[in-house]
Amino acid sequence: MSLDIKVPSVGESITEVVLAKWLKKEGDHVEMDEVIAELESDKATFELPAEASGTLKLIANEGDTLEIGAVVCSIEDGDPVKTDSQKAKAKSEKQDVEKAASEEPKAESSETKEIKVPSVGESITEVTLTKWLKQEGDSVEMDEVIAELESDKATFELPAESAGILSLIAKEGDTLEIGAVVAKISGRGAQNAESQKPEAESNSKTEKSNTSYADKSPSPAAAKILAEKGIDAKDVKSTGVDGRITKEDAINAQKVEDQKTKVEGSTISKSSGSTSASQPTSGNRDERREKMTSLRKTISKRLVTVKNETAMLTTFNEVNMGPVMELRKKYKDQFKEKHGVGLGFMSFFTKAVTEALKDFPSVGARIEGEELVFSNFADVSIAVSAPKGLVVPVIRNADSLSLAEIEKEVIRLAVKAREGKLGIDEMTGGTFTITNGGIFGSMMSTPIINAPQSAILGMHNIVERPMAVNGQVVILPMMYLALSYDHRVIDGRESVGFLVRVKQLLEDPARLLLGV
Repeated sequence: MSLDIKVPSVGESITEVVLAKWLKKEGDHVEMDEVIAELESDKATFELPAEASGTLKLIANEGDTLEIGAVVCSIEDGDPVKTDSQKAKAKSEKQDVEKAASEEPKAESSETKEIKVPSVGESITEVTLTKWLKQEGDSVEMDEVIAELESDKATFELPAESAGILSLIAKEGDTLEIGAVVAKISGRGAQNAESQKPEAESNSKTEKSNTSYADKSPSPAAAKILAEKGIDAKDVKSTGVDGRITKEDAINAQKVEDQKTKVEGSTISKSSGSTSASQPTSGNRDERREKMTSLRKTISKRLVTVKNETAMLTTFNEVNMGPVMELRKKYKDQFKEKHGVGLGFMSFFTKAVTEALKDFPSVGARIEGEELVFSNFADVSIAVSAPKGLVVPVIRNADSLSLAEIEKEVIRLAVKAREGKLGIDEMTGGTFTITNGGIFGSMMSTPIINAPQSAILGMHNIVERPMAVNGQVVILPMMYLALSYDHRVIDGRESVGFLVRVKQLLEDPARLLLGV
């Protein structure tokens, strides 16, 4: 007798899955309800149980994309039908086995604890192990942070679930599924074994475990500089407290390859008499490969998806920043003295956007299925360039905040972004995005929509240009504005009207206070 095992229904909106992994092999004997494979959808991973006992015959291969109801395998000589008495007997036998196992001496099992990747979010199925904070053989305490994990949305800390000696399993840079084993912590037995090792090795371990966490750990500013230079932190001379790599260390750091090239170049020049004149001497042509982080991969996928799935286009305008600049110059000292933060451009733009959204609500709308969702609030996302990539934290209820409150929130979110401490809740749910390429010197760009939002405003650098004002040529500080939008949601009249409204509010800031 043969029983076909099919892909079960795993969710209302899921029509196909991928056979991620076979947990049993061709010809293996399996028991009823034993997990034989792992299925993966675009949202989660599922287990496929055997529906009968018997010999397994594989039909689908690992990596195959299967529709719901497709045959995955078959079980030969399987009998899925069991009487109630048979089920009760099997359950009783299973309980007896589990009871016997639990009564066995636990000296061995109680001393080793597996540390697994915890569930860090409903939609997150995998993370990247970015950094070990403890090393092989280190002694750790319960709840002590031993590693940093990074998903496509945020960075998380991995605590030790017991005290003992750490044994590493996963490596830095590994991509791990939720539930995967990262490390093991051994208790008394491992400590006794450690004490029996040669004294030299024990001393080595002790010295290693006493190494400061800050040793060779760059500050956020230093990490950004080293990333831009393509230099590994371990190759940098550190002068900070406890071995911390400072910003100055990063600025002065030089790639090992560059130093090696200089030495080799000197050697070649000395022996040039014996070198053929036809050989090229064009300098260093080395290449460096670097694995993409989960954040970078996700950013890439989302940007391509937005380009492919939206009717995106961009409209431009320009704004005279003179009035805002004069207002800042006049009141910046009093503003900072009263509120404790500087008065920047971002608060003016955020406030102008929230006012314009009231007049053109479709610019803050989004598509969900076959419906348009309009919000009576403005959660404004601000694009921040962090060391690990672009992140977009959200200023909640920006329409009800003052300029000072917006400035404080911008600073708070920017600092957390650069330190990699933003939570998932701080980066989801925005209704409109502002990005400022002007801080990098951009004159004009076409920003890409931050899905599922329908529009994004691009700010650019301020340049003094000759402008015609009342028949006279006047030098004014001008900025180009770019509004990229989804034409499925926003019509041309609304997009242009929205951008003109933002321009009016910025060129006459009193409108922001009067609401006109």
